[in-house]
This record gives sequence, structure tokens and C-alpha cells, in this order.
Amino acid sequence: MLRAPNNRETKPRGIKDRPIRFATHLRNVVYDVMIDRGWTEVDREEVGAWDFLWADVAWMREVFDHTHLSDHQRINHFRNHYELTRKDHMVKNLKRLRKTLEREGSDVAKELDFYPKTYVVPGDYSLFAEEFRASGGVWIAKPVGRAQGRGIFLFNKLSQVSEWRRGSRYEQDSEPGPETYVFQQYISNPYTVGGKKFDMRLYAFVTSYSPLTVWFCRDGFGRFTFQRFTMDLSDLADNTVHLTNVAIQKHSDEYEGDGDGCKWSIQQLREYLTQLHGTQAVDQAFVDIQVLVVRSLQAVAGRMINDKHCFELYGYDVMLDSSLKPWLIEINASPSLTADTADDYSLKHAMLDDMFTIADLEGRLSGNETTVGGFDQIYGPDGWVKAGQTMLGAANRREENLKEILGKERK
Repeated sequence: MLRAPNNRETKPRGIKDRPIRFATHLRNVVYDVMIDRGWTEVDREEVGAWDFLWADVAWMREVFDHTHLSDHQRINHFRNHYELTRKDHMVKNLKRLRKTLEREGSDVAKELDFYPKTYVVPGDYSLFAEEFRASGGVWIAKPVGRAQGRGIFLFNKLSQVSEWRRGSRYEQDSEPGPETYVFQQYISNPYTVGGKKFDMRLYAFVTSYSPLTVWFCRDGFGRFTFQRFTMDLSDLADNTVHLTNVAIQKHSDEYEGDGDGCKWSIQQLREYLTQLHGTQAVDQAFVDIQVLVVRSLQAVAGRMINDKHCFELYGYDVMLDSSLKPWLIEINASPSLTADTADDYSLKHAMLDDMFTIADLEGRLSGNETTVGGFDQIYGPDGWVKAGQTMLGAANRREENLKEILGKERK
């Protein structure tokens, strides 16, 4: 088997004369896509053997800084992706950008009003407690380093979170303090369908942070709870009422084994909302979601270690409230790429295939495309692409588009 060259000569943008060689530890939809593209799997420990590595975040943390990569090699994470995808860092960076814009008198500052009041504890416990005493209500506690709803709970009394209060116990004892959490004011008026709460999993693909270049997938899905939503205090401890994660909903008494009953496509969701609220209101809500995505990326662009070897697919979790205002819940560096249903598999397979086409390891694109398959470029070196418009949830004519831009190379 040929190996990737180790010299530093200028490489073509893509590799056309042989199949792409990839390495990964995964065996899910992303693996299937790479095989279906005709790529060849090699040992990921042999750094010089692969053209593309689907790395996990542990590899980025432990190996990336000590690895020499050839010009043509690519990896699916930026080195310090956690600036965006760890809940505490994300909030810190969003707050920093907002304060900077407010000091400058920029109107853009108001576009960052898309995340709830948030505090990182135990560090900000005193500030949180002051806010809680003033506003009260229900709050949600989330561990900064876990996923799939693990460790999340709701509370409405300070006594329920006293573990995070900075006190003599942790200052005087050698015993470590509690795990770092974020406390957020709970969105108590979520938009519901049939009385059930949902959020949306959406996909943004960043090919560069300098200049910031963002592609947004037209597809995605809404994740519903099986239980009807209620703010009754007696149900605060029931995460199947409040959390939409499939990993949580599997524990609901109403869960249907294949999970098909708790997901809608974004197209279905947009059509449903449009029937009830009209095209203008829903278009504005979806434009606001797109703004949310770009502003969150701008919040970390100056801090992200931009590297020509890196690109990243982010899974955005966004919720609408009863007024159709979007709220950012979290951003995932490793969104789930396993499939619960046939529709789920088809969506993720197509989305990933288009992502790799944009990454263009094969060198088939001209570089001037603004739509590739089911992705639209929404922000680039010259700023917004078609500002004030969005294709999120629009008809996805990806096969027609791919045949148009790839011609005979589209299999």
C-alpha cells in the first residue's frame, strides 16, 4: 500500500490519482460514508499512512501537538474545540463578546441574546445566589463535561444546590470540591407540539476560523419528549418531561422501541410551524437560528487555534420558546453519528457525505460554490452570504446540486 509522502512539497488541494486513505476507531454512519466514497481504511497509529483521520477529542488532546502532518492531511477537530463545545467555556466566550460589543456601542450585541442567564459554579456561586434570590424560579444544572443528559437536574431552592456553595469545607479540607456545573435559568415556556417539548439538532460545518467560513445543513431533526410538558414542581425531578435527549427518553414509559416517535425532520417542523404562524414569523425564527450559529462561532474565532489541517462538524441544540424565539442549549463537538431509524441513517449519511464533499480531499470543487448538496455557506471571507435569508428546513435537492457541480464525477 502506498504511503502518504513525508516531504513538505506543495500538494494539490485534493488527491485525484488514488482513493483517500482514512483512519478512525468508529464503526457507525461516518465509517459507512467513508467506505461508500471509495476510501480505504488504514491503521490510525501510522500517522504517515492516512490522508484523513476521524479523531476523537482524546487524540486531539494527547497526540495532535506532537504529530507532524503533511500538507494534504486533514483531521475533523480544531485543537481547542472546547472553547465552543464545553458549556462553561462557551458561556464565558459569549459573555466576553457581548460585553466587548456593548462597550463599542455595536448593534450586534443585541444579537447575542440567545442564551439564558448562566453561571459557572462553584466559581460563580455567589453571583448566582444573588441572582436567584432576586429572580427565583426554576433553574437547570448541567455538568460541563458530560453528554446525553447525564448529570442534569432541575431545582427551585438554593438548599438543593448547597454542595456548590463555596465554604470552609472546601477551603480547609483536602477533599476536592464538587464537579464544575453550569446553572441556567430554565426556559419555562418552551414551544410545545401536542403538549410535548422539543429541541432541534442542527449541523454547522466550519472549514476555517481565519477567515471564518461556515456551512449550515438544511436538514436536521426535532427531538420530542414522550411525556407532556408541565412545570408542576412535583415533576421537576422527572427528566423525561424536561430533557429531549434520546438517551433520557428511552427511560420513558411511553418510549417506542425504535425511537421513531420522538423525531421529526426539520422540514416537517418548519411546515407545521408555518401552518400555525405563517411564513413570515417562521422565516424570521429560522433566520434568527442562523444568526445564533454564526455569532456563537464569532465568539470563539479569535481564540480558536486555526489550522489548515483541521475542520469541524458541530451539532447545535436549539430550542424555541412560545414566542418562537430561539435559544442556544449547547454545542457538541462529537454529535451522535449512530442512527436509531432508517430515516435517521439516511439523514446522517447524506449530511456527512456532503460534509466530505465540501472538505474536498479529492479536489473536485472549484472553490466558488455556496451550496454543496444539503449544505449552504452562510458566512465566509466576505461576511454574510445572503444575509437575512436561510435555507434551513427548505427543500433539499442535494442530488440535483451534486450532479450539477460534480458532473461526471458524481457516482
